[in-house]
Amino acid sequence: MRTIACVAMLLASAGTALASGGIWCNVDDTAVTFDVGAGVTRGMGGPTFNFRGDLEIKARPAGDGLRKTVFEDSNLTQYWLDDKELRLNIYHEHQVANAFNSVELTILTNASDEGVYDGQYTLAVYDNAADTDKNGKPVELTGKVSCGAE
Repeated sequence: MRTIACVAMLLASAGTALASGGIWCNVDDTAVTFDVGAGVTRGMGGPTFNFRGDLEIKARPAGDGLRKTVFEDSNLTQYWLDDKELRLNIYHEHQVANAFNSVELTILTNASDEGVYDGQYTLAVYDNAADTDKNGKPVELTGKVSCGAE
């Protein structure tokens, strides 16, 4: 009886492992370098888990607070994944004294092959110190992105 219970538990845990996959996107172009990824469950709406990422804006000076950003679970504000599209919206706010700066990375892709998604990214960078006319408009950087999903 114990053997049957152990085998049943082992099979149940193996099923759980097969019920998850992952998504990832990376870019290394003249403007930015970023690498983001998360685990994705199958079923129950496909929620993500363990979202992580790193972003570097190459044109920003070394030591500048907006040059490098580390993303965590709470920064993935929206995502969409099916066999046709992968879309991510990632937002991170930086606070310096009483000023808020932010980066918002939007990734829009279409499936080009099974598990391969190609498209565009838009990185909106809001720098409070550089916003001298106080119009609140971010600087936007765009480029091509390649993503994967399993």
